[in-house]
Amino acid sequence: MEVLKIATAGSVDDGKSTLIGRILYDTKSLTTDKLEAIETRSKANGFDYLDFSLATDGLVAEREQGITIDVAHIYFSTANKSYIIADTPGHIEYTRNMVTGASTSQASIILVDARNGVIEQTYRHFFINNLLRIKDIVVAVNKMDLVNFSEEKFNAIKVEFEKMIANSDYKDQNITFVPISALKGDNVVSGSQNTPWYKGPSILDHLEELEAQDIFEEGQARFPVQTVIRPKKDEFHDFRGYAGKLYGNDLAVGDAVTVLPSLTKSKIKEIYFFDQKFDKAARGTSINITLEDNINVSRGDMIVKTGEEPNIEKQLNAKVCWMDNKNLQKGTKYLLQHGTNRVQALVQDIDNVLSTDFSGQEKAESLTLNQIGEVSIKLAKPLFFDKYTENKRNGAFILIDPQTNHTAGVGFVQ
Repeated sequence: MEVLKIATAGSVDDGKSTLIGRILYDTKSLTTDKLEAIETRSKANGFDYLDFSLATDGLVAEREQGITIDVAHIYFSTANKSYIIADTPGHIEYTRNMVTGASTSQASIILVDARNGVIEQTYRHFFINNLLRIKDIVVAVNKMDLVNFSEEKFNAIKVEFEKMIANSDYKDQNITFVPISALKGDNVVSGSQNTPWYKGPSILDHLEELEAQDIFEEGQARFPVQTVIRPKKDEFHDFRGYAGKLYGNDLAVGDAVTVLPSLTKSKIKEIYFFDQKFDKAARGTSINITLEDNINVSRGDMIVKTGEEPNIEKQLNAKVCWMDNKNLQKGTKYLLQHGTNRVQALVQDIDNVLSTDFSGQEKAESLTLNQIGEVSIKLAKPLFFDKYTENKRNGAFILIDPQTNHTAGVGFVQ
């Protein structure tokens, strides 16, 4: 059964947790004890309805304040598909959590309060989806019951959102607008009689139709070596295999390949998945390959098709989302983790800070927590990388503070 990973986004009180709780309830994915706990807590809070947000808000502070603070991952299945939903917080100070939750998602649901329309956080969340190149986006116009299921109100929000789409630099999204009431269940799992003017699918029906593609599907074949396989058995005395996960595209026996960074060339001799041999390996699979030539390959190297080599440089420019309380300053040193490689890095310059409403950029001397900017970085040794827009897996990295060992920022190569 295929698995679809989804990120939710929206401002505070737009109803993200309620939406997810409603999906779990209507698909009968809540256990009996969980449902009883929701009923008990809802009554204790004085509600005459079930507070479905309690199904996802796990922290005590979340339940007490009625908000989402940390990223929660929720799992459920239908007869056709399994789902993993990243319920991300809506506050501006948790932008980094939204980036984290959406970074491995194949689709996204952006909630908009029908009473408030498109607001600052809507721009910010769409900007992040745009930055991460998420292809399938559902714009769920929630709380339609509070505006009498007004078609005019829904269309006005749709027009305003489409203006924002026109200002973005990513034009390959599939964007679907759905009028919903997460609390009442309208157009969430099933259609609604309250919106006879809406002819589209419910949110779940739409998700059921999406193909769960590998988020790292696009680009050229990239095979970062995780480890070298040398069995300690007489029958495999001369066996030397290279294990890892294949990204970007397929590899096949007989393909001419180049090993980075040495630029040594060879051909693929065998492809193994456990103890079985295959003539071809599809992207997204974890495999073990052997080469025709006995050359030096070690952890951290990368095997690519000859003629499809990535950039091999000691300098890169990237968009960076800053995640540390300590500001990113020009001249600061960090450890840059790119795949299996970790190198020393120097922040040469902070070119600008990006406005998440697509209004432009401005020069800055530093990046503060949750800001996104364009940064120039110098590396202690060459890395082999692609632009993020061409290969997500090989175009992303993290910056680590060498003093605290904390992840300070996440970057996307330009």
